[in-house]
Amino acid sequence: MNSLDEQITPTRMLFMGEAALTDGFKLIGFETWADPTPAVLDQQLEQLLKRREKAFIILGPALAQCQSALLKQVRTEGGYIIVTQIPSLADPDNFHCEIDDRLQLLLGAELPLSQE
Repeated sequence: MNSLDEQITPTRMLFMGEAALTDGFKLIGFETWADPTPAVLDQQLEQLLKRREKAFIILGPALAQCQSALLKQVRTEGGYIIVTQIPSLADPDNFHCEIDDRLQLLLGAELPLSQE
């Protein structure tokens, strides 16, 4: 194995959210946690940061809105851990995520974002 092969590591795909969605995410190759607590999220983020692993993380709305200092750090730093969120199954029409606010600033305060 050459040094390039040793440097290439796969990106971990993690889903942490509503139990009703975990089977679907598992089928497409995600590691899943059904209805995890913020403590579980912090534990996984701490491991990823310590090991400097690349990861794509999809969070359910409860975890995406939790007050985790590690989650805030990861979102602020960017880089090798990407975090996004999905809408609640109970209220998919009322979905709002952090990127919406940033896009609104770029587009201007008077321009509403389309839901299309």
